Amino acid sequence: MSSFDEREKAFERKFELDQDLQFKVEVRRNKLLGLWVANELLGLSGAEAEAYAKEVISSDFEEPGEDDVVRKVMGDLEAKKVDFSEHRLRHHMEELRAVAKKEIMEE
Repeated sequence: MSSFDEREKAFERKFELDQDLQFKVEVRRNKLLGLWVANELLGLSGAEAEAYAKEVISSDFEEPGEDDVVRKVMGDLEAKKVDFSEHRLRHHMEELRAVAKKEIMEE
């Protein structure tokens, strides 16, 4: 195998690892978001909060990007008459992404 082929394989493997990490971070972020929304904004706890977090995780598989998650959470908040802006939600999602990445990297 030539050094070019070896480098190409190494880049492909790094890309795969980066994609895997990104997926894990997104799933963890969505779980943290779901638990936070459930506990802090919807007044859920225990099994109900865990179930809600799973719904938030599942909502991310509807379309690429995070708009599907935002739409789900904002819809739930509006249905419960919780006053919370989309801007604040997206800001909190970014904060939780950093927390999720840190947690994953430390595992």
